[in-house]
Amino acid sequence: WLLLLSRVKYTQGRIWFCFAVLGMCKSLSADGGRGKDKAWIITLPDNAGFNEVPEENVSKVLTYLTSVPSQHESDTKFILILDRRLDTWTSLKTTLQKIAASFPGNLHLVMVLRPTGFFQRTFTDIGFRFSQEDFLLKLPVVMLSSVSDLLTYIDEQQLTPELGGTLEYCHSEWVIFRTAIESFALTVKEIAQMLQCFGTELAETELPEDMYSIERILALRTERYCQLKEDITAVTKEGKLLLSSFEEPDSGECTEEQQQERPGDWETVNRLLGQLREMETAFDGFWEKHQLKMEQYLQLWKFEQSFQENAIEFLMGQQAELPDTGDSIPQVKQRLKDLEHFDGMAQDLIGKAQVVILHGHQLAANHHYALNLICQQCNELRHHGDLLADEIKRKQMHLQKTLDLHTRLQQALQCCDEGAYLLANQQMDKCQSKEGAQKALQDIERFLESSSAYLNYDPQALQYDFESVLTSELKCQIQSVQVKLENVRSMFESRQSCFKKLLDKHVRPVQLVAPRPENPPRSKSPLFSPKHGKILGNYGVFKTERVYVEELFTVLTGYRAEMDNPAMLILLPPVLRNRKDVLFGNMPEIYDFHNKIFLHSLENCLGAPERVGCCFLDRREDFQMYEKYCQNKPRSESLWRQCSESSFFQECQRKLEHKLGLDSYLLKPVQRLTKYQLLLKELLKYSTSCDGVQELQEALVAMLDLLKSVNDSMHQISITGYDGDLSELGKVLMQGSFSVWTGHRKGPTKMKDLARFKPMQRHLFLYEKALVFCKKREEHGDGYDKTSSYSFKHFLKMNAVGITENVKGDHRKFEIWYSGREEVYVVQAQTVDLKMAWLNEIRKILFKQQELIKGTFAHFLCGIHSAAKAFLFSYC
Repeated sequence: WLLLLSRVKYTQGRIWFCFAVLGMCKSLSADGGRGKDKAWIITLPDNAGFNEVPEENVSKVLTYLTSVPSQHESDTKFILILDRRLDTWTSLKTTLQKIAASFPGNLHLVMVLRPTGFFQRTFTDIGFRFSQEDFLLKLPVVMLSSVSDLLTYIDEQQLTPELGGTLEYCHSEWVIFRTAIESFALTVKEIAQMLQCFGTELAETELPEDMYSIERILALRTERYCQLKEDITAVTKEGKLLLSSFEEPDSGECTEEQQQERPGDWETVNRLLGQLREMETAFDGFWEKHQLKMEQYLQLWKFEQSFQENAIEFLMGQQAELPDTGDSIPQVKQRLKDLEHFDGMAQDLIGKAQVVILHGHQLAANHHYALNLICQQCNELRHHGDLLADEIKRKQMHLQKTLDLHTRLQQALQCCDEGAYLLANQQMDKCQSKEGAQKALQDIERFLESSSAYLNYDPQALQYDFESVLTSELKCQIQSVQVKLENVRSMFESRQSCFKKLLDKHVRPVQLVAPRPENPPRSKSPLFSPKHGKILGNYGVFKTERVYVEELFTVLTGYRAEMDNPAMLILLPPVLRNRKDVLFGNMPEIYDFHNKIFLHSLENCLGAPERVGCCFLDRREDFQMYEKYCQNKPRSESLWRQCSESSFFQECQRKLEHKLGLDSYLLKPVQRLTKYQLLLKELLKYSTSCDGVQELQEALVAMLDLLKSVNDSMHQISITGYDGDLSELGKVLMQGSFSVWTGHRKGPTKMKDLARFKPMQRHLFLYEKALVFCKKREEHGDGYDKTSSYSFKHFLKMNAVGITENVKGDHRKFEIWYSGREEVYVVQAQTVDLKMAWLNEIRKILFKQQELIKGTFAHFLCGIHSAAKAFLFSYC
């Protein structure tokens, strides 16, 4: 069934109720007057169908009626009048039961106008008498026979005419007012819900990521805001109209009490209007803030779009890839030009960034909600712009300074080339006379005077002036130029010295070495006489040393330096790029040693040849650099074989006018190292009765030891399979191939290990800290590819090694035992001398270990003695 409920509020102190049930047209009315104790009166007019109304619906109706006055007063009481004069006892009983079960308020009294029919009144009296106790337990009930009995309980002014009172009431008017009030209240509630839904939608809807959609959403929301404002205005107008109807004066028949109770409905409508005004004010404030934030969000989106479109950070990345140095003048000039073009783009972008920053400052000045973010991004843009400008300026200065350095180096190299050309074009046959020598000397002096600014470059000052731009490549170029300058100066000094001697003594000049000589013929060993053996022998050492230095200089400047020449890069094989240290090894270090140190030491011995031996002895540690060169030689040869037919090497060889290839010159240091011991032997042969023979002999021994050390180290680099760093074992002292038998000590926990009848072939390496056993692998390959290798087997730590010098059966055998003869190795050398050499070296190692142990033990005893003395002293 459908319940149509008219909302009830105060109207002149009366409460009325009207509803229809299932199409029933009979009405149920309630008197809204007050009893003597100010209890509100509810009247249920006579209606035979009331007992058919479901209890749930009766409860809803009574709940509504009792809730209206309770909104204004606390502890509200109610008097219920049941008009059942035309009803039956059965219906009355049912009605009372429903009221007792469903009345939600404080029911003060129930008054019943009982049925007037004879039989029904009789049934009512009898039934009520037997049921009175049940009703009184739940609610107080007073049975009335007539309306006059009702007036004894309630004043007639609080009752309507049908109940014998004088209270005027128009039910249709009451329904209209109540419907209008409740309809207005419902409309206010709906408006509140609409505002709440709109606010929730604004708060929870995610904003899009493009400017057009944001602007469209803002327009739609503004349209909805205006529509809601119109709805609020219409409802407000409706409420004011309803309020004015309550303010109109009633007819003069209204009592004073009714006039006082009249403002109840007015207050209700006025309160709803107040709530509506508050909602509208709050809604306007919310919308104002939301609209401001939406507009600021749109402004922020535009600002961030401009911020992201600014490519300063991207240019920073591009700028980082622009080099700030170069290997040649054309390269540096091109990079300066590229940097200038890049600077133009950067300045244009920085100008756009300034516009974005200005926009950000305007937003910040208008108190934008994302003030911190905007300021941060503005600072970031400004920082990136300043950083980009500073970095470009720094690179420009860096490149310009690099260009100045390259220009100076190029001028110095040009000066060297002009000097070498001058010396090479001097016709030596015309310089034999005094006049020719004088003219040639003048040409040299004139050139030296005009080129002094370049020939006398101070490398330290140059590096100090250009320290900020120096790279490893530039340092190598400076070093290369300096080497070339020193050699050119040296050649000029030598040529000047010769011409001056020619002018002073008028003797035949000594044959000179031309710059960058083409593999000069190897000088034969001079024929020494006992009388002049020292001087002539010393001259042979000096002459070959000068040729050796010139050959190294030719290789370094004609091949190695050309690998950095931009004009030659197109001819350089890819496999050679950045690998000149592999191809040439430490040849620059060897050249510097001989050119700056050793050659001058030998030249100082021209007047005192007995000091030649000391020259070698004083520099014996420096000659160790040859070991590094020889160890790198296999890698160098492998790289050379990969690109020996390259047009790069052919072009370099053509420029140098060499008949032999680079590989012949790369072999020069190895050949020179073996040559020294031959030269020293030659000197000793003709200097047996001269001073300095002892030093010559020691120098020869030192060079032979160096050759042996180099040879041993060359074998060491072929060891394979060792899990560790061989350098941690110390220096290689000896190496060689032996026949080896192995055996083990008998013990209760070990099985007897029979000695081998057939020996193993092992290659032994004696280090300072260990003895390494290897198996030599057969050589494989042809020609240059023919190599040997040594497969690692095991090693013995020297601090646990012992030796037995003689073994029965063969004088070439000796015994090496390990860890108290836990392991025993019988070693057979090829000769007795070789055996003794190994034993002597092993004895030296063991002796050093014993001395070290003694020293440590003595130090330990000394410490104990000191501690004991301190203890006794403190005790006393």
